Amino acid sequence: MTSPQTKAANATEKFFVLVAVCCAAAAMPLTFTGPAVALPAISRTLGGSPIALNWVTNAFMLTFGSCLMASGALADSFGRRRIFLTGVACFALFSAGLALAGNIVWFDILRALQGLGAAAAFSGGMASLAQEFDGAARMRAFSIVGSSFGVGLAFGPIASGLMIDAFGWPSIFVLVVALALLALGLGAYFLRESRDPDAAGLDWPGALSFTLALTLFTYGVLRAPETGWSDPLVITLLVGAALLFLAFGIIERIVKRPMLDLSLFRYPRFVGVQLLAAAPAYAFVVLLILLPVRFVGIEGMSEIAAGRMMVALSAPLLILPIAAGFLTRWFSPATICGTGLVISATGLFWLSHFTAGSSAPSALIAPLLTIGIGISLPWGLMDGLAVSVVPKERAGMATGIFSTTRVAGEGVALAVVSAVLSALIQSKLGTPAAEHASAAAQQLVTGNLAAAASNMPAIGHEALIQGYGHAFSTLLWLLTAITAITAIVVFSFLGRASSTVTAEDADQLQEEETTLRTSKA
Repeated sequence: MTSPQTKAANATEKFFVLVAVCCAAAAMPLTFTGPAVALPAISRTLGGSPIALNWVTNAFMLTFGSCLMASGALADSFGRRRIFLTGVACFALFSAGLALAGNIVWFDILRALQGLGAAAAFSGGMASLAQEFDGAARMRAFSIVGSSFGVGLAFGPIASGLMIDAFGWPSIFVLVVALALLALGLGAYFLRESRDPDAAGLDWPGALSFTLALTLFTYGVLRAPETGWSDPLVITLLVGAALLFLAFGIIERIVKRPMLDLSLFRYPRFVGVQLLAAAPAYAFVVLLILLPVRFVGIEGMSEIAAGRMMVALSAPLLILPIAAGFLTRWFSPATICGTGLVISATGLFWLSHFTAGSSAPSALIAPLLTIGIGISLPWGLMDGLAVSVVPKERAGMATGIFSTTRVAGEGVALAVVSAVLSALIQSKLGTPAAEHASAAAQQLVTGNLAAAASNMPAIGHEALIQGYGHAFSTLLWLLTAITAITAIVVFSFLGRASSTVTAEDADQLQEEETTLRTSKA
């Protein structure tokens, strides 16, 4: 049950609630894609090692992804409106602080704090929408939120490029703050408070073990290319992460009110939705970070030109997520999602044939557009499917699990893919690079071609670009294979039955929860 409301929201109030959540949703991809376009400029201004520059993106994604489940539990316990407004306010504050950061360490710290605010805003907002809308209207509302993300992803790179060119990289956070403040004002006025009366507060042991596990894993993977996978600290970090993930699973089985309900994984449709949430990480999201770095740092494009190129990748998200919702009238979600991932895999394979600096930029538009079209089809269905697989009262928990799988998966994917790309570059540079290969590879991954060339003057710019280009193509082959395999698995799990939990499933879930609470009381 949700807490009783004194007055039902009318259509106008629901509309402005949706607008508030959409403004927050559009701001988040701006703060994700903007720093990727600005990374070479940030590096020139603030300096920093390759690891510190990698944390520009990973710090945000780490705290965002690891705190979503905790934020969902807090929203159910203390009020979805309260958590949403608190999160949006913090998100706006720390976004403004990033524009004033004086060094890379403070920049990374503020990025981590920005991720905390984003997690609270996202979980509170999505759980609030689940209370305001029902049935088909809920699916449409979540599709519109997905399109709002598409707006941020589509226009984020070009808007960031224009602002960097005109005012410098700190200006990229101005639009983020403006959208966050608009969401804050609309939410404060129109959003009604709701909560789960059966919620028992935050599962602190679970939240801490999960966050620490992700932190250790991410740091270990980012450190490995510089010091080697056999480095004692890297091994310690990865083993510690594995033990903490194990501890998290044990904790969630024994606590009275876990933030991750492991019983949900008995349902193939729920598992399919979680796999679907992770799929865009390798097929799409990592490209949002790697491609601007390649275009600006390696191929020498301006930030504006790189932003224009990225529009081809993300523009389909403006329209196709909503179109996917209408397609469910004729096709099952499994068919739509599986087909979309196959199309994305085709685009990735196509893009792999264009190495860095070997083709005119216009030649990349078609494969980038293909990837974007493919990923847009499941994108419009994922959020609605996530909350449909649990009873309405656990909407915060469902949103938290799904969003954690998606965002944490993106953070893990980015860390792993960056490490793989560094290793591939190092192998492509070969013997002439000698002992400098590791450092040069790390610098190339962050788009610092000048520093890599200064470390190895005997090789030259052209050889470095060629080595990077071949490594990037090999990486795209790997991403193609992962995306194709994921398409098959997702199609199988979602295609086993209706993509939503039936009334009998919901009743069974509620009975299981009642039994679990009784046994632990």
